[in-house]
Amino acid sequence: MDQTMTFADIFKNSFVNLGNVTTTLSVANIVFVLLLTFALGLVIFYIYKKTYQGVLYVSSFNISLVVIAMVTAMIIVAVRSNIILSLGMVGALSIVRFRTAIKDPIDVVFLFWAIAVGITNGAFFFKLSIIGTLIIALILIIMSKWKFLSMPYLLIVNHHNDEKNNIQQKIQEISPFNIRSKIVSKDNVELTIELRIKNNDTDFVNKISRIDGVTNAILISYNADKIF
Repeated sequence: MDQTMTFADIFKNSFVNLGNVTTTLSVANIVFVLLLTFALGLVIFYIYKKTYQGVLYVSSFNISLVVIAMVTAMIIVAVRSNIILSLGMVGALSIVRFRTAIKDPIDVVFLFWAIAVGITNGAFFFKLSIIGTLIIALILIIMSKWKFLSMPYLLIVNHHNDEKNNIQQKIQEISPFNIRSKIVSKDNVELTIELRIKNNDTDFVNKISRIDGVTNAILISYNADKIF
């Protein structure tokens, strides 16, 4: 008796066969993937800290880059071992939302870098992961040296209203700056200015403090771990 196979039957049989395909993973392979991902994650950790140019450095974000790479590698290893499991993970991970605000666009680059390392290692593309990490690290170091040659600082200046232009002109002669905030009261103005200083020369703060109308001038370099 002839039986006619429909397209639905063919698709069903193929899907079942794919579901039975499972790649056996040894403990040695799993440990190697995680250790290599951790090592490359440390490279990302070092490059992020070395090339960070913002005023506020938060070490917890940097540590999370290493963990993200390792967790991603675990997911990809699980996905490549079983087709059915991979479809389930796609559905489960689709509900995950990253809602933390990214303050610096370069942080997105490091997030994608960490995820890419996890994906390539989890897929056993070790050469791509290692070579890509080294090239990206070299590019980031070179670009950071070209664009940023000085240390970022916050300068907080309190002064009278009639001296504003003179103060900004004096600061402009020392270094280009961006006004981050301005607080105006009845007889006083407080400016928070971000600027960069070559060779860590901070003697100009005393000059600004001696300007007529300036009541206070404070220079701050800050990260989440310590204050300089």
